Amino acid sequence: MSRYDPSAFPPFAVTVDLVVLTVREHELCALLVRRGEPPFQGYWALPGGFVRPDEGLGEAASRELAEETGLRAHSNSTGQIASGAHLEQLATYGHPQRDPRMRVVSVAHLALAPDLPTPKPGGDARGARWAPVSELLGPEATAREPLAFDHALILADGVERARSKIEYSALATAFCAEEFTVGELRRVYEAVWGVALDPRNFHRKVTGTPGFLVPSGGTTTRQGGRPAQLFTAGGATVLNPPMLRPES
Repeated sequence: MSRYDPSAFPPFAVTVDLVVLTVREHELCALLVRRGEPPFQGYWALPGGFVRPDEGLGEAASRELAEETGLRAHSNSTGQIASGAHLEQLATYGHPQRDPRMRVVSVAHLALAPDLPTPKPGGDARGARWAPVSELLGPEATAREPLAFDHALILADGVERARSKIEYSALATAFCAEEFTVGELRRVYEAVWGVALDPRNFHRKVTGTPGFLVPSGGTTTRQGGRPAQLFTAGGATVLNPPMLRPES
């Protein structure tokens, strides 16, 4: 084992970046902030920032989300954001040249929540908006208006994580209100996957999957037409059989 030499290791920082996804007007949207300071001043980016010496990663994620967008969340004892949103660590990004200021390692988080409000910029952010994922990913989007740092890669990883996890888990209900219809849940799957699904087949699958949905006892006409049955998320964490994504 080689001897530890502090001078051989330059200083580095740890940041958190947030892939915050919601469904707005039947489209999967990501939260972006416009950077008000260098580097990448004026570029759109994922919300996030440096982790302070006295806080955990979940606390840093909660603070940055509130400071840059006005969206409130609170960290609990496990370091997760305790709100209506689902939050999980996504991945760690540490390429030596990902940040021109210094060596920066980012611990990205994925947050999913139902129809979140219009964000308000704050801190060092000049603006904040929800942007359709379809307009942010792909070669044409990157060439037209690239995101700051390596945030296009982080966003793509977060979107793919969400798309794959709703196949085998009940995570799609995190995009829904506390009570929802099967039609509303289907539109979540369609927005996240970017496909059209057969309503009858979808209804049969989700209502026949043990522990996925629980009838709430109520109905609603908010989608028009006849009253639709309302459901809440069941206790299942793994779907068996899974909801397989249609092939493109």
